[in-house]
Amino acid sequence: MGLQHLELTGFRAFEQAIFEPDPSGTTVLIGPNGTGKTSLLEAVGYLGLGRSLRGSPREAMIRNGAETAIIRASLASDERDLLIEAALVREGRNRIQINRQAVRTRRDLAEAVPVTTFCPDDLVVVQGGPAGRRDLLDDALSLLDPQAGALLEEVDKILRQRNALLKSANGRLTPDIEATLDVWDDRFTRAGDRLIERRQDLLATLADPIDHAYRSLSGQLVPGVAMVAYEPSAPEGLALALAGSRRDDLRRGITTIGPQRDDLLLLLEGRDARTQASQGEQRTFALALRLAVHLAARDHLGAPPLLLLDDVFSELDPDRARRLVNELPPGQALVTTASPLPPGVEPALILDVATLLESDG
Repeated sequence: MGLQHLELTGFRAFEQAIFEPDPSGTTVLIGPNGTGKTSLLEAVGYLGLGRSLRGSPREAMIRNGAETAIIRASLASDERDLLIEAALVREGRNRIQINRQAVRTRRDLAEAVPVTTFCPDDLVVVQGGPAGRRDLLDDALSLLDPQAGALLEEVDKILRQRNALLKSANGRLTPDIEATLDVWDDRFTRAGDRLIERRQDLLATLADPIDHAYRSLSGQLVPGVAMVAYEPSAPEGLALALAGSRRDDLRRGITTIGPQRDDLLLLLEGRDARTQASQGEQRTFALALRLAVHLAARDHLGAPPLLLLDDVFSELDPDRARRLVNELPPGQALVTTASPLPPGVEPALILDVATLLESDG
């Protein structure tokens, strides 16, 4: 599936923007900082992920003075053509449609616009809190597991309902609250356990590819350098943990246990890479996680996902940049850069963002 045409209205600094990348090769976006290179990649990424690849709230993606931002994209393959439209609104719910039909699950987006992102902020995946690591894992699930998108939506919905009930209880466990909480706990346990199981299965599948990717990028030869393990917030089981945390959940008005609180343990030669690795090692680990998912998605889909590389090469030394290029399979890629490209990157198209965007931004 190749991106053919992208239109933005009221997105970030752009009043209007039109972008047509090379449909199968590498398009390099150049221009000074602040001209919108990353915003273009963010818009494309939103269509595949349903959220900002920067982790930004929707308000930040809507142009100042506008109430709505529109992203409209045309994609094509041998099998079908797709029109994908997203409306981000300041009030109410965002909307995404594929060929005029509302998107139901994250799987729908991942199937329509499979994307892999590499950006300088990926360092936060290793250094930062658990949410970034969960997002990476769940994005991979949506790409690689046909049932995962619907399951993620189900868990999110149950969690919202349970949290709303806890908040309305104001710390009191009346018989009605207790009976309703029992229902949500049962549903949350069944859906949450399935999600945790799928996450763990995916990590087991990715274990060797992550280690291989890390060694390929760092130039190390001995296997077993990089390891990833799942850290559940309820190691004793979700049903038992929810029962034990009920009093605390009621007091705090939020669910404190479950897959929304789980984390990934990242080990580098036995050290916790989140706190005991150098920044260079952490950056390489973050790249290895992305690269392993990208290659697994290529094998699963039969073609590599659309690759979004946001000024990654400026953050890498020449050796790591060359190794990353050597590991990436051919396919459609959008690359932003503020520095010279490393050897091996052969653009099919180079575009100056300042000239192709119809914008006052």
